Amino acid sequence: MEVNLVFEGVKFMILGMSIVFLFLILLIVSMNVLSKVVHRYFPEPQAPAAVTPDSPVADTLKKVAAIAAAIHHDKLNKQG
Repeated sequence: MEVNLVFEGVKFMILGMSIVFLFLILLIVSMNVLSKVVHRYFPEPQAPAAVTPDSPVADTLKKVAAIAAAIHHDKLNKQG
């Protein structure tokens, strides 16, 4: 009984490459499913609304900036 080593090598090569290929397909499918599950149950937080010059938030920020500038100016005058 003669064993053809080339045929055996090709057979093992095809078997090994098939197993790796199937594993990679399974990995891609499982990553896609996991990505959909994560995006469904843990959505990304929404960005806050932009501050427009006419909004009440912008008005409050202007007041805070004015108060901070006044305090800074007062501290500079007291030091020197």
